[in-house]
Amino acid sequence: MDAEQLHRRRAARALERRRRSQRRRFVAVGALVAVVVVAGVAIATSVGGGSSGNTSAPKRASHTSRNAGGSSAQHAHHGASTASVLGPATGQPGHAAVPVLMYHVIAAPPAGAPFPGLYVQADEFAAQMQALKAAGWHAVTLDQLRAYWSHGAELPPGKPIVLTFDNGYHSQYASALPVLKKLGWVADENIQLSGLPPSQGGLTDDEVRALVNAGWELDTQGISHADLIALDASQLHYQVATARQIIRRRYGVPVNWFCYPSGHYNSTVIAAVRSAGYVGSTTVIPGWAGPSNDPYALPRLRVLGGTSPSALLEQIASNRTASPPPSSYGGAGTA
Repeated sequence: MDAEQLHRRRAARALERRRRSQRRRFVAVGALVAVVVVAGVAIATSVGGGSSGNTSAPKRASHTSRNAGGSSAQHAHHGASTASVLGPATGQPGHAAVPVLMYHVIAAPPAGAPFPGLYVQADEFAAQMQALKAAGWHAVTLDQLRAYWSHGAELPPGKPIVLTFDNGYHSQYASALPVLKKLGWVADENIQLSGLPPSQGGLTDDEVRALVNAGWELDTQGISHADLIALDASQLHYQVATARQIIRRRYGVPVNWFCYPSGHYNSTVIAAVRSAGYVGSTTVIPGWAGPSNDPYALPRLRVLGGTSPSALLEQIASNRTASPPPSSYGGAGTA
């Protein structure tokens, strides 16, 4: 073998060694990239729960609480309508009219209270709830009622009734919630975001979340319990649409129903409520709510302080055949 052939052979061997070294480096880099990708997916899953959406809002576990009678009130998943816990739909819309009760402060009225009749004392409220249960009633939410009316969703056993609490008073959390928890019942909180009387105070964020975690539905009366009829278009949008946006973002709930402050509304107000995405509204007009009612003018029965359990049952029964709500109404003031 001459010198030139020896040189060529050595050059070929060196080239082959470089190629093997490059292949090993490529394999090593590929494995490292794969490890990084897998680790990134694992971290994203652990932080985001494997789902998209706003991860800054509090998450709630779905669970069931049972009362002594064995009935259950499942709590909705975060961001879901309270109707999501109902039984399977029959496909046949329900037709029954349902009483919707209206409560405000669950406490004794302080001296000089402007509307003392809107204060139902805690023991009085507890006695009323026991009387309703004994008479066969079972509390549901407005979303659940709508699911029953629209596609025959199965409601809990018993005669359905809706309990609404206006304004967002602390006593609704402190006094009403414990009573309803013992019964396995839920309610609707029509919260306003500002302006409650200092003597009563309002619900804190933690208290609102406790109501929602207990299965209550969170709806609204707007920002400040303003007279909606007297507002211009911008102010009306703020009270109706902006209030819904704030509550949905803050508490992660649908907010499907509006409650007219003091029962004041007209066609302009209804149009603003509908445009904001609400599916319906409640008034202060006496009567039972049914699928034949205008969903943006559902009647309610105001429960006043001093109402005995038997008087409440009579009030419910006597208003069953009340006339449907007119297109507008000017109701009494609220606390």
